[in-house]
Amino acid sequence: MTDIADRYDPAGVESRWYREWESRGLFHADAASPKKPYCIVIPPPNVTGSLHWGHALNNTLQDILIRYKRMDGYNALWVPGTDHSGIAVHVILERQLAEEGKTRQDIGREAFLERAWKWKEESGGNIIRQLKRLGASCDWSRERFTMDAGLTRAVRESFVRLYEEGLIYQDDYIVNWCPSCQTVLSDLEVEREDRDGEFVYIKYGPLTLGTVRPETKVGGSTCVLLTDAEGSVTRSFQQKWSYCETLISLPKWRVIRPLILGRQNYDIEPPRGKRKVHIFSLSVWFASS
Repeated sequence: MTDIADRYDPAGVESRWYREWESRGLFHADAASPKKPYCIVIPPPNVTGSLHWGHALNNTLQDILIRYKRMDGYNALWVPGTDHSGIAVHVILERQLAEEGKTRQDIGREAFLERAWKWKEESGGNIIRQLKRLGASCDWSRERFTMDAGLTRAVRESFVRLYEEGLIYQDDYIVNWCPSCQTVLSDLEVEREDRDGEFVYIKYGPLTLGTVRPETKVGGSTCVLLTDAEGSVTRSFQQKWSYCETLISLPKWRVIRPLILGRQNYDIEPPRGKRKVHIFSLSVWFASS
């Protein structure tokens, strides 16, 4: 007679039953099935390491829905996959090369891509093993990777169609350029930090502008005066402004044109005084009058 353990040991039970479920094809969805379809495409985890608590929660909720619909008679399909996470993998590979005393330029594009695919197989395989260990009832015969040939072709086709239909467009805008990776980063990938800066004063003729970004001021085109609630300014400031209307320049070849705005022209509550409009970044710079 086999002794019954006095406590539940999931390690010996869950893996055995999961193999049984897989071998019997219980997670497979038949495209020719007459049953009503129900499908979830897994938000693909990045191939940059291991799953975390967020993945565990997210995939548990998806698994509950899929298993419920499967038992309710639906032809339920849960499509698994992993995401390339290009920038993160790029950084990881560069660190590995640095430990070897090399750079991606030293080994060339093809060798770097070969390393990237190798990393994907190692890390992506670990993620799939973790999902299976969680009991995720995905149809593993349909596992995909975001850089698979078919998927990248579909993405390219979708963006071309959206562009041709005028639903997306290309234009100039401010980006987060990484001088190390030599590429653009999304806002989510930027680590921001606060630094104490020096407040610098720059004279525009009779006017003085205060800023923490003096290096951007050579691109200035307009100096704006914000009035008080009644739309008035002091007499002395009016005299200075009249002089500005003649010529204010920094550097000498660029004319800084004055512009007076009343309170009805803006929605925010800025301090009274002057503000600088920078034509490159369209940022607004405030200074007291």
